[in-house]
Amino acid sequence: MSLENNTYQPLVSIITVNYNNTGVTAELLLSLNNITYSNLEVIVVDNASEEDPSITLTAIRKDVKVLRSRINRGFAGGNNLGIREASGEYFFLVNNDTEFTEGLIEGLLEVFRQHRDAGVVSPKFHYFFHPGTIEYAGYQEVDHWTGRNSMIGCREQDNGQYDELKETPYAHGGGMMIAAKALRKVGLMPELYFLYYEEFDWCEMFKRKGYKIYYQYKSLIYHKESMTTGKNSVLKTYYITRNRILFMRRNMKGAALFIFLVYFTFLTIPKNTLQFLLKRELSHLKAFWSGVLWHLGHLKPMQTYVWHSRFY
Repeated sequence: MSLENNTYQPLVSIITVNYNNTGVTAELLLSLNNITYSNLEVIVVDNASEEDPSITLTAIRKDVKVLRSRINRGFAGGNNLGIREASGEYFFLVNNDTEFTEGLIEGLLEVFRQHRDAGVVSPKFHYFFHPGTIEYAGYQEVDHWTGRNSMIGCREQDNGQYDELKETPYAHGGGMMIAAKALRKVGLMPELYFLYYEEFDWCEMFKRKGYKIYYQYKSLIYHKESMTTGKNSVLKTYYITRNRILFMRRNMKGAALFIFLVYFTFLTIPKNTLQFLLKRELSHLKAFWSGVLWHLGHLKPMQTYVWHSRFY
């Protein structure tokens, strides 16, 4: 299938989560006018925002379905709520601080058509406020020592150097298309993360079921990075710390997990503690230690969240 072939148009459910950012979400909906793909279902999950965004969003797009949660379910919980209400053959989960480009949907669908083992596909990401600059062209594997990884191509000028369809260890949580048939076998996104690392864990779940994760260079999405949580928020410090350990506990075994725990205990903890003290960022220091100590109260094995749905 080529991007010019418009005969294959399965229903695609676009799902995004809003939390006190109606204006940004409205811009996402407006960007849907930039694409010609028409067989869409648009779902906005509102994570208990202070104000109901329904009137504003439906004024922009009459067919949008706004689901209001009474509690903040986090990134995974909000998306899972949307998935349960979605009817598409494919689900495209996108951050509300993204904007669509023409051919985005078609390029992602092309991968599923050509690769039967595709479970999740992410597009190329450019920074919205820095046109032509790559944010994501795939991911590196999470390092078994540090529990960290990096995006391929991040902050590089896009000169076509990553214009190749390829497997990648992880999808970008800000934009990932999932085949509904694969999701029925894998289950929903693990909600115990709340924010950060949940898409990495989910990708590991897909891979354990025999599916592959792909990066599609033909599809482009723009990202207004970190507009919701802030680039240096205390919330981010807590969840990045907690969930970095959580991901490793759930996905590393034996020697690999032991090496990480030694590294984290004797290098990461002293280093981060000293840095926060020197910068007098006491709120971040508290958040960091809260993220670490959370695990002392959650020592039992972490179970996968399974999708019990109307499809069974």
